[in-house]
Amino acid sequence: MASEGILLGMGNPLLDISAVVDDDFLQKYDIKLNNAILAEDKHIPMYDEMASKYTVEFIAGGATQNSIRVAQWMLQIPGATSYMGCIGKDKFGEEMKKNSMKAGVNVHYYEDEAAPTGTCAVCVVGGERSLIANLSAANCYKSEHLKRPENWALVEKAKYFYIAGFFLTVSPESIMLVAEHAAANNKIFMMNLSAPFICEFFKDVQENVLPYMDYVFGNETEARTFAKVHGWETENVEEIALKISQWPKASGAHKRITVITQGADPVVVAEDGKVKLFPVILLPKEKLVDTNGAGDAFVGGFLSQLVQEKPIEDCVRAGCYAANVIIQRSGCTYPEKPDFS
Repeated sequence: MASEGILLGMGNPLLDISAVVDDDFLQKYDIKLNNAILAEDKHIPMYDEMASKYTVEFIAGGATQNSIRVAQWMLQIPGATSYMGCIGKDKFGEEMKKNSMKAGVNVHYYEDEAAPTGTCAVCVVGGERSLIANLSAANCYKSEHLKRPENWALVEKAKYFYIAGFFLTVSPESIMLVAEHAAANNKIFMMNLSAPFICEFFKDVQENVLPYMDYVFGNETEARTFAKVHGWETENVEEIALKISQWPKASGAHKRITVITQGADPVVVAEDGKVKLFPVILLPKEKLVDTNGAGDAFVGGFLSQLVQEKPIEDCVRAGCYAANVIIQRSGCTYPEKPDFS
């Protein structure tokens, strides 16, 4: 059984503003499908345009928060998971708090006085999604918040830590505090490659934390970008997963395991110098609603079994189950109870 507070996530809490748009809209704002970027000035008008032109849904999101909420849903043990990040003092922030508490996650948000709660435009075309994040308050997270006794207590209590790569752009200092704590206390520290731009433009901060990562998650595009940035002459995802798993480690207590998803293709798991492939649950195209949150849900499902010390096969199976549920719904949402055994 997973104990209270066993899993802690830190990241960028964002409110997803999700809509099915069209190709013209993507072109107008220079948006590529299956990508995730930070909003630039040219993207700012799109949020209002989406709301006025299309049918928009507001869903609590942010990569790490999605994964933690899915893990919590799979575990069905109130307070098994905790989460930290920064929101604004506004109605979106209040909505987020309500949402997370209802999901059973123990959230300790840092509330920024000035910046509004961050948002993420989710543009869906033909079931595929593109994410444009306007971090706002999420970008204001400070390690001072983490160091407060009531928050650091969550770190002390947790045995597993998960942080999406997106948080590297916000508070590398907070990440290192948690990573070093995990290494010193024989706990499990995990991150996600998260997006090609993280691997490209935040290479140095990513490399600083990599030795502490016991699990590295990502998808095939991110893995190939990581390989390219590091001058590895290969596009082969299995080979890349293996090389990431063999990257030097800060502590010898745990080996590193790399887990790479490839959409409908098998999940690649690299550990102990070997690669295993696990097939995913295939979904007929007409049942696909949108892929928003699929990768996050996979991680959430995976973590729900990992914290119960289940074998890696069960972790992957749970990840595939959760992702399969989420892609048949709008955004990272789920039914009341999981149907996983």
